Amino acid sequence: MKRREFLNCLGGAGLMALTPGLAIAAGSSPYDRLLILIELKGGNDGLNSLVPFSDPDYRALRPQIGIRRDEVLQISERMGFHPSLQTLMPLWQAKELAVLQGVGYPKPNLSHFRSIEIWDTASTSDQYLAQGWLARSFVLSPPPATFAADAVIVGSQDMGPMTGGGRVVALSNPQQFERMARLAEGGGAARGGPLAYIQRVESDIRHAALKLNGLGTDFNFSTEFPQSGFGNTVKTACQVLGSGVDLAVLRLTLSGFDTHQNQPGVHGNLLTQLAKGLTALRSALIELNRWQQTLVLSYAEFGRRPRENQSRGTDHGTANVHFALGGAVRGGLYGESPNLARLDGSGNMGFSVDYRSVYATVLERWWRQESRQTLGGRFAPLGFIA
Repeated sequence: MKRREFLNCLGGAGLMALTPGLAIAAGSSPYDRLLILIELKGGNDGLNSLVPFSDPDYRALRPQIGIRRDEVLQISERMGFHPSLQTLMPLWQAKELAVLQGVGYPKPNLSHFRSIEIWDTASTSDQYLAQGWLARSFVLSPPPATFAADAVIVGSQDMGPMTGGGRVVALSNPQQFERMARLAEGGGAARGGPLAYIQRVESDIRHAALKLNGLGTDFNFSTEFPQSGFGNTVKTACQVLGSGVDLAVLRLTLSGFDTHQNQPGVHGNLLTQLAKGLTALRSALIELNRWQQTLVLSYAEFGRRPRENQSRGTDHGTANVHFALGGAVRGGLYGESPNLARLDGSGNMGFSVDYRSVYATVLERWWRQESRQTLGGRFAPLGFIA
């Protein structure tokens, strides 16, 4: 196999990008504390995930798809979880689950492509950046060179917040990835230029593949992983960790949240997959003795509009609900409950928490790093990490 063919094939097997000249620090690292991002692709309906069951405006806006009060899993005097999130209740009761309300940004964009680009790059709505927020952060504070990769992405080939930098492996099939790496030709050492860079990339891919080879054989989980697409994604991610490799970030994706029609059944199924997958992830991390050193954080391009549409669904919205989980998380409600009596001219909710404050919490309180340069300004961290 030629190098060009090898690199072209990697798009489906597991790539990949290594920034030229990236300096990687050695020794102990704040990245011993793992970040797991859960992308809810398509825009999860936060208003039916965390339900303001006591609000008469909620019932008026959603006469068909609203969650009935007797179905809600109550967590406060006026808020409760969708019934499909039942398996998350023990985490809530153990104060290991934080719910972030009203997360958004000024002048929101309702395009899937543009809004997720804003979230991935930590930009303003009218700013276009080439690098993801994690890629920028890793330039300023690189993970150790001894790590198998800076980040492993499972369930998607999209680099997301790692776009434009870092050592990233997009892993859909660990065995296929390892076989592809072994097919790469050595071909001797090049002195410089593009060929030398390709060889360095190949070397890093082979290095990561060797560390990732045989995933699932180094640790026998007693955790039962759900028999679902997201359950398989969680299982693969846990096999990566169980193989003993070091990395700073795992990014998992659960797709299907663009619920324009017939939302109740579809959304309920997705939330069941999410809740059971997160519960299995927690169980596996406890087995690996990593739950206290892991922060799990959900994100999506936007939420859904408060008023249901004529197809028993919801259209693109703005402010949203997200979840933070982990043994070191300070559980509870953060941000402000949505004010459904004060919608904007498009019928959408205002935000109470800038999404970059969530990122600032990761950088400053989880990894103990300065966040201003990465995020392009000062955003106050939230209290779900001490």
